[in-house]
Amino acid sequence: MAATDLYGYDVSLESAAAKESWRNLNLAFLSHGASTADHLGALLKAAPAFAIAEACRGLFSLLLGRRELIATAQEALAKAKEITASHGGDVRTNAYIAALEAYLAGQLAKSAAIFDTLLETHPRDAMAIKLGHAIKFILGDALGMRTSLEAVMPQFRGTNATDGYMHGCYAFALEETGDQRAAEIAGKHALDLVSDDAWGLHAVAHVYDMTARARDGVTWLESRTDAWAHCNNFRYHVYWHLALFYLDTGAHDEVLRLYDMEIRQDKTDDYRDISNAASLLSRLEIEGVDVGARWEELAALSEHRVDDGCAVFADLHYMLSLLGGERKAATEQLLHRMRRDANRNDGDMDRVADHPGLNAASGLVAFRDGNYTNAFANLSAARPAMQTVGGSHAQRDVFERITIEAAIRAGAFEEARTLVDERAAKRGGVDGYTASRGTLLDGLLTTPVAVAS
Repeated sequence: MAATDLYGYDVSLESAAAKESWRNLNLAFLSHGASTADHLGALLKAAPAFAIAEACRGLFSLLLGRRELIATAQEALAKAKEITASHGGDVRTNAYIAALEAYLAGQLAKSAAIFDTLLETHPRDAMAIKLGHAIKFILGDALGMRTSLEAVMPQFRGTNATDGYMHGCYAFALEETGDQRAAEIAGKHALDLVSDDAWGLHAVAHVYDMTARARDGVTWLESRTDAWAHCNNFRYHVYWHLALFYLDTGAHDEVLRLYDMEIRQDKTDDYRDISNAASLLSRLEIEGVDVGARWEELAALSEHRVDDGCAVFADLHYMLSLLGGERKAATEQLLHRMRRDANRNDGDMDRVADHPGLNAASGLVAFRDGNYTNAFANLSAARPAMQTVGGSHAQRDVFERITIEAAIRAGAFEEARTLVDERAAKRGGVDGYTASRGTLLDGLLTTPVAVAS
């Protein structure tokens, strides 16, 4: 008789230790738990012929966005295929392997689509849902996240250990597609179902950000630290959200404290951690805050990542870091590599590197050089397609702010006013940045002044 997992699906696991490790791996991954790698290691040891575990190993490696881990993913794919050649593979196993293979080929959209197809027969497979969700997040495919979740949400009524995490994913998809009220309800429901759903907690934080409710955001996060205390480096991202709320209230000293004591507590070179830091320092500088020597650490780390080419979102934050740390040679190296990727045009990320990646990167360089007219031209060209670089609205907002600042400094006040108004309409609320730039532009439009060009 075949064993079944926590979703009720058959799995080729025989020992109690293997079944427990598979269960623990799923729950840890869904909750962004720091123990995820430990549970994967235990599963691979207890069930060396479990091909899905190898596929997960490969996909987890690719999601980290590090070129050196591509070899690990390739090794995992070869091992998974070897297992199925010897022991056979069912529909679910074959789908996980095919999704890994597509991702390795640079076909991220295809990889996510394979998981969506699997959900037609395995709609309760939360691991598959979360993996597809993560890949679509990298692609900036908010509508795809929402559509795939809405197809399966009737399966998650609060009776399974994974149900809360799925409501958290749904909350995030709702928020990214503009349904803020429903997102807040879904995210809070997720936390009611499972207390450690850090993704659901963070989805509600996004709602507060997008609706300009900074003080509510501070209360929400500071009163629920136990929901993300267990996390891997995702906890740094939650602290980043907390810092954004404090930034909006003008509490710059608290923002810097959070930066030093939490966000960059560990000097990692994970692109998500560097992204948190670089975007926050950029926002602070836009507000006229002296960030001291903090760019130096990020620039030193980013110098070693310029050849990764795994995600344009990462590249643009490496670029912010290199520019902040005045690493001119590494900046040119990164631009050259992005051009090479764009010319290769051999996968989803290559196409994003071509557009909007190169325009955005060139705009950032021009902005730091003080060539604001060129910066505004390039950033404006990138802007309509910026969602495709991945990440969230809140994360990409740093590029929106830099575009607005470039317009103002280039003397394009009418254009800047339009951008500020569009940003406010999209976000559903007037935050501190919108209010300050709106007031500034009202004055500039009535009494033009000379600006740098």
